[in-house]
Amino acid sequence: MRRRMAITVGAAVLALTMSTPAVADHRPDRGRAVLTGFASLPARTFVPGSEPSGAQLGTAPVNGVTPPFPGQPVQGFSGVVRRGDGTFDVLSDNGYGAKANSADFLLRVHRIRPDLRRGTVRVLGGFDLSDPDGRVTWPLTRSDRKLTGADFDVESIVRTSDGTYWIGDEFGPFLLHFSATGRLLETPVPLPGVRAPENPSLNGEQPNLASSKGFEGMARSVDGRTLYPLLEGTVAGDPAGTLRINEFDLRSRSYTGRRWTYRLESPGNAIGDMIAVDGNRFLVIERDNLQGDAAAFKRIYQVDLRDERKTLVADLLDLANPAGLGGFGETFRFPFQTIEDVVILDDRTLGVLNDNNFPFSAGRTPGEPDNDEFITVRLPRPLRADPRVHRS
Repeated sequence: MRRRMAITVGAAVLALTMSTPAVADHRPDRGRAVLTGFASLPARTFVPGSEPSGAQLGTAPVNGVTPPFPGQPVQGFSGVVRRGDGTFDVLSDNGYGAKANSADFLLRVHRIRPDLRRGTVRVLGGFDLSDPDGRVTWPLTRSDRKLTGADFDVESIVRTSDGTYWIGDEFGPFLLHFSATGRLLETPVPLPGVRAPENPSLNGEQPNLASSKGFEGMARSVDGRTLYPLLEGTVAGDPAGTLRINEFDLRSRSYTGRRWTYRLESPGNAIGDMIAVDGNRFLVIERDNLQGDAAAFKRIYQVDLRDERKTLVADLLDLANPAGLGGFGETFRFPFQTIEDVVILDDRTLGVLNDNNFPFSAGRTPGEPDNDEFITVRLPRPLRADPRVHRS
């Protein structure tokens, strides 16, 4: 998937009292989640002084934007990490949605600071991802070994206690381990028995995972010892609409063999992100592939790995908006094709970001490239999360 962004955050958190109804399986709460903050980053935001990008998109206007672009877009946010100091790391994905058109898009992690009082977000900088030590054993696009959207399709990110990052890729699918400054530290780790069409080790064999259906979501356990990468697509031979959640041990650098299933509400849906609530429960964004008025399914579920049951946490197309944040009405819709970022801000509040697929998505205003929006959502009832979630 594609993503990009910089943000403008607006509005104070509202102190609202709501009932806390019981939830069984994935029936919705009677109380609605509430929009408590809204921010927007202009679609036409580029990394200062960066290389031109988008040359392989042609020269015809797309949603009023004509490629190529003067720099690297600050967009495509496919993952978010809360740093605990008011700043966030956000991950750009492979660029323009395909291996063939993203060779001049540099993979990058941006650091941002939302200012809720002023309704703005500062882009504080960031770092490109690179492989100067030759950890990747197959040819890369650039001789300087800076990684591009033709090399990996990065879609999910976590930060570990040592300050390094683990990033989930869709082309392998691979797990990628980077330093705090974006240097690849280890050979990419493949998922045993699963290979996408872009996997460099296919050697003529048939892939068993569709293109762009790799590690779209990935959670770190609350004790920091394991990763839980979640595939976006169904592995060939698995029941339609079922997605594998695997367990990866960070100490042994290997998969444990333990695996669970996330069941989509419809086989045509996709997931956008995953984050741990405690040792058994996780939040997952599930969405359809539509945008604008056509968008019909954009939700956040809680899934419990003990029984693989789902509970609806928030319907992103039906958020109460009593304060009229963002200039919208009493019901707020988050109508983007790709919604790929969720972060727990406190036990009742989530941060949610879209991926604007610059310049292709136009879910907010037809014919206009989507901005990247950052919203905060107050839940109808507390998560009762493990306290370590709030310290990460």
